[in-house]
Amino acid sequence: MSCRLGCGACCIAPSISSPIPGMPNGKPAGQRCIQLNDDNLCKIFGQPDRPAVCSQFKADRDICGSTNQYAIDVLTELESLT
Repeated sequence: MSCRLGCGACCIAPSISSPIPGMPNGKPAGQRCIQLNDDNLCKIFGQPDRPAVCSQFKADRDICGSTNQYAIDVLTELESLT
């Protein structure tokens, strides 16, 4: 499965503990990443300063479903379990 352009759920729902440009302490769960633009696209996609955890995330139908809200809900639930 390919990412749905403009979804952004993986840049909002989970916490990210590694530094992100503009967010040196990472980001808490539920907060938009500062690198997520108004169209929910990553401004540093494919760049070397993008956190490894972001680069390693792979879209999956079970996690992403068919809507952005579904992805937010699943990722939020997974975050709460960890």
